Amino acid sequence: MPASVTFSQQQLVSDPEIYEKDHFRKVCDKAEFDDNYVTRLDINNDGLIDAVVNEGALTCDGKHGPDCDADGCPYNFYVQVKEGGYLMIATAKIYGYDFIQRFGNKVFVLKMPPHFCDRTDGPQCEMTVRVRGVMFVTIFKK
Repeated sequence: MPASVTFSQQQLVSDPEIYEKDHFRKVCDKAEFDDNYVTRLDINNDGLIDAVVNEGALTCDGKHGPDCDADGCPYNFYVQVKEGGYLMIATAKIYGYDFIQRFGNKVFVLKMPPHFCDRTDGPQCEMTVRVRGVMFVTIFKK
């Protein structure tokens, strides 16, 4: 994976939306969250509903997307586990993503700056990844 994606093993959280919002309510004097702050969907095809948090949909002390820059905004990917709770499996600074059906499985097409595809300019990099269990697996990038 490119440098913009960080893998992490963390403790289980009961609900990523509550966990993340509580964090930003402590960091910001005033935290506001757009409707698309959390998206709930099954990202690893196991039948359990997972969550993707878009920090670009946060307004902290009047600044929209405070951690966004030319490389995009932070997104946190959480997988729900059978034992109960959610595990954050990756953080990626991206422009956005599409979640599509490809070859019988749902996959992410992560949209990033061209340098993540070893280009200095041109169209944005699109990296297609599948989540298997609690791991991101790169299928291809263009």
